[in-house]
Amino acid sequence: MKSMTGYGYKEGGSEILHFSVELKSYNNRFLDIYVNLPLAISPLESRVREFLLDRIQRGKVEVYIKMKETQEHLRVTVDEGVVKGYLQALRKLVSYADAPEEIRLSHLLRLEGILQVEKSRDIEEYWKELRPLLDETFASFDASRIREGEALEKDVLHLLEKIEAEVQSIEGRLPELKRFFTETIRARMEELLGDQVDEGRILSEVAVLLVKYSVNEELVRLKAHIEAFRKILKEEGGIGKKLDFLCQEMNREINTVGSKNVLADVTRSVVEMKEALENIREQIRNIE
Repeated sequence: MKSMTGYGYKEGGSEILHFSVELKSYNNRFLDIYVNLPLAISPLESRVREFLLDRIQRGKVEVYIKMKETQEHLRVTVDEGVVKGYLQALRKLVSYADAPEEIRLSHLLRLEGILQVEKSRDIEEYWKELRPLLDETFASFDASRIREGEALEKDVLHLLEKIEAEVQSIEGRLPELKRFFTETIRARMEELLGDQVDEGRILSEVAVLLVKYSVNEELVRLKAHIEAFRKILKEEGGIGKKLDFLCQEMNREINTVGSKNVLADVTRSVVEMKEALENIREQIRNIE
């Protein structure tokens, strides 16, 4: 199990190219990737994005890559058409101004577009240096997500045990339900009929109420959800959405138990279960 929150940072490269890669992520319902690259290697954005898409399933992910070239490969060219155009315009300007002046090279060098400067290094050279560092950064980033995920798992399992304990507590109090209904109905009949109480009718009324207020099915389903929750926690990959769905199902069963309940001790157990489940839901919002 992995957390959606992680951080990794690495620096490295060769004598010619030096990179720094910073990778961090936050909670998010879906996968949202932001890539920040130097302009010189902007064509690599799709590769970096694909690299992350293959390894992360959910979260707001940000990667910042910085680069320093100690030996730049530059190609400088002269745009002949631009030079001729500027010269023609300058000569017209001289004639219009009626102020003859020799056109010098220094005049042209101040104008944009005369010299074209391009990096001649192949983009594959950049990727060859960047990719190993990207792997190292992701390994560090992923390790931090795993560590936090282990802490989350430990806390979630503890909360599941609390819910399970309350389920067992409720099951242990189910026999009290029969006694409660029997005593309640008997008291009402005695109040109305005195000594003419019909035991058969009491048993019949109690049976109807026990069927109406029985929570056996809800408790069985709740225990099944808890077991499924534990199994999913051991799965690889993104499990956050599965766990969120199970939390919804568990919440439905707990609410039903609460709505059927007539015993004070069971009410306390329902409150404890709802609190533990809410804490679980808070935790799994951090799970990938």
